[in-house]
Amino acid sequence: MGRLKDKVVLIPGAAGAVGSAAAEAIVRAGGIAVATDVAGREGVEHVLDVTSEADWKRVLGEVERAVGGIHGLVNAAGIAFLGSIEDTDFATWRRILSVNLDGTFLGCKHAMPLLKRHGGAIVNLSSVSGLVGGHNLAAYNASKGGVRLLTKSVALHGARLDPQVRCNSVHPAFLDGPMVDEIAAATRHPEGARSRMKREIPLGRLGTAAEVADLIVYLLSDEALFVTGAEFAIDGGLTAR
Repeated sequence: MGRLKDKVVLIPGAAGAVGSAAAEAIVRAGGIAVATDVAGREGVEHVLDVTSEADWKRVLGEVERAVGGIHGLVNAAGIAFLGSIEDTDFATWRRILSVNLDGTFLGCKHAMPLLKRHGGAIVNLSSVSGLVGGHNLAAYNASKGGVRLLTKSVALHGARLDPQVRCNSVHPAFLDGPMVDEIAAATRHPEGARSRMKREIPLGRLGTAAEVADLIVYLLSDEALFVTGAEFAIDGGLTAR
C-alpha cells in the first residue's frame, strides 16, 4: 500500500485502457492519481487535449493550485491507425504524430518544472511498435519510435537536475482491449486478425492493461530510483525473436 504513498501522479489519457488501469494501480499503491483526458470521457478530473499547449499549461496550473505539485507523470494518451506508407494520408500522419509524439513532448516539457521541485518520474507509453516495424503501421511506428528516443533525451536532462527526474518508456505488445479491437475491425477478417496477433506472441496470448499498470507503478516508485532512460518491453516475448 505504501509504494507510492502520497505521491501525486498526473495521467493524460486516463480514460483509456492503460490509463485507467494505471490510475487504479497508483491509488492501490497509496498514490494520488489525477485523471485527465479529452472532453466527454468518463472518470476525468481535468479536460486535457494533449495536442494543445494551452491546455497543458492550464491543467498543470490547476493541479499546482489544488495539490501544490506532482511527483509523477504517465503519458498514456495515444491513438492508432492501420495503414502502409502508401495508404496513410498526410492529415492522418499528422494526427497520429500530434497525439502520440507531440502530446508526449508537451507533457514532459510542461510537467518538468513541477517534477523537478521535489524530484520525480515520468513514464511514457510507447509500444512494441516503437521497437520493431510493421508494414501497415507507418504513422504509428514513427510516433512510438519517436517517443522511445524522446524518453532517452528527457532522461539525460532529468539526470542533470537536482533533485533528479527519471524518465522511462514502456513498450506493450497487443493488449486485450479497445485498441486491438479497433485494429482488428479495420481488417477484412477481424477474428483472423486477433488470432494472428496471438500467434505472434510467444506466450500465446494478448497482454492486459493491468499488467502494464503494474510495471508503471514500479517505474514511478522509489524501487526504480536507479532506472532512467530505459525501455521496457512488456510483450510476451515478441521482440525476443
